[in-house]
Amino acid sequence: MTKKGELMKKNLARDRRLFLKTGVAAVAAGMQSNFASAQEQNSSNSPGERVVLGIMGVNGRGAAIAQGMMAASNTEIGAICDVDSRAAVRVGQLVGEKQGRVPAVVEDFRKILDDKGIDVLVVAAPNHWHAPATIMGCSAGKHVYVEKPCSHTPAEGEMAVAAARRHNRIVQMGTQRRSWSGIKEAISKIHSGAIGKTLYSRTWYNNRRPSIGVGKTVSIPEWLNWDLWQGPAPRRDFKDNVVHYNWHWHWHWGNGELGNNGVHAIDVARWGLQVGYPIRVTAGGGMYRHEHDQETPDTMMVTMDFPEKKTITWEGLSWSPLGPHDSGFGMSFHGTDGSLVIRGSGYTIYDMRGKEVETGTGDAGDTAHFSDFLDAVRSGRLPNADIEIAHQSTLLCHLGNIAYRTNSILNCDPANGHILKNAAAESLWSREYEPGWEPVI
Repeated sequence: MTKKGELMKKNLARDRRLFLKTGVAAVAAGMQSNFASAQEQNSSNSPGERVVLGIMGVNGRGAAIAQGMMAASNTEIGAICDVDSRAAVRVGQLVGEKQGRVPAVVEDFRKILDDKGIDVLVVAAPNHWHAPATIMGCSAGKHVYVEKPCSHTPAEGEMAVAAARRHNRIVQMGTQRRSWSGIKEAISKIHSGAIGKTLYSRTWYNNRRPSIGVGKTVSIPEWLNWDLWQGPAPRRDFKDNVVHYNWHWHWHWGNGELGNNGVHAIDVARWGLQVGYPIRVTAGGGMYRHEHDQETPDTMMVTMDFPEKKTITWEGLSWSPLGPHDSGFGMSFHGTDGSLVIRGSGYTIYDMRGKEVETGTGDAGDTAHFSDFLDAVRSGRLPNADIEIAHQSTLLCHLGNIAYRTNSILNCDPANGHILKNAAAESLWSREYEPGWEPVI
């Protein structure tokens, strides 16, 4: 190992000891002791001026959000939070170097909620944290940027909407396509009648995921606070194939591929069809490809019917990369005068003979979505993926999963999406919580 590597290893061990000893990593002070706390630095700033963010969960998506938000004008990362001390220190250092001001680095996100100098909580922890952290953030007076899906259960989604409205907070979900110019143009074409009356949207996601194996109960790594990682979820022993990604495939923490990637496509489909809550949801599929302890299906087909006599379908194949229209991810819209296919950040319109008649494209990535959120925070308007929009789209994923898990047809109230006369399915509307972690608006 190089001297630099040895030093990094020693630093990580030191930082984890600080976490274990105090519950807060004083890394910022160690890196540059002359900087004050985020609260002292930013207490005089308001969302109308400089927007200061605290980011919860930086092992994957959160690190990208940190860099993207730093690139926006008049913003600052005031705090970095992760229960993995390695990630917290790494991203804290990265942020400090890029913005020239060292953020506070903490293990418990409630330190962000207590900091009056932080305007925004970014929630990029695992799914079971999304709504509880959003609700706590709103209650603490923070605006919230929450990764998809915005909730782990339907009940949590409703609570997140209620919390945002009660506390007058801006909450945006990370469904970036709501802000992509090419996608917005495509939806505008659909709404203006470019393909006639649009009745159906097909959505899909294809990938080639490997087996996650069979996890073994092992000792908790020194760098991980497993208790805080679990947070609102009832406690389970640590297994060696869950952290940091495969929790997606366990119902206890994740929502499968439907909640992981399906929500992006279904959100655009619902937007294009101009539908809200469904009247019927069915699902089929199973775990076909690998022999492992994944609980969620790797092959899944969901059908969502709406009172406007329109339908959305979703096909998820986690083990086969070829999807419709030679695309691993996309949406197609079918109308009485033609069809429109969205692939990537662009679209293609076809006539009723399947002939290509028009194309369009635009930007991709996070920039436009982050800008939309920050502008909403400063102005008080609702953002493109406001929490109510987010809940309606996320609910469709929850209903698909519930239909699959109960092997039943879900009949739903078109006013709010609630499941009707199906006790087994209704029992999955909410979940049990670790005592003391129950969400409170």
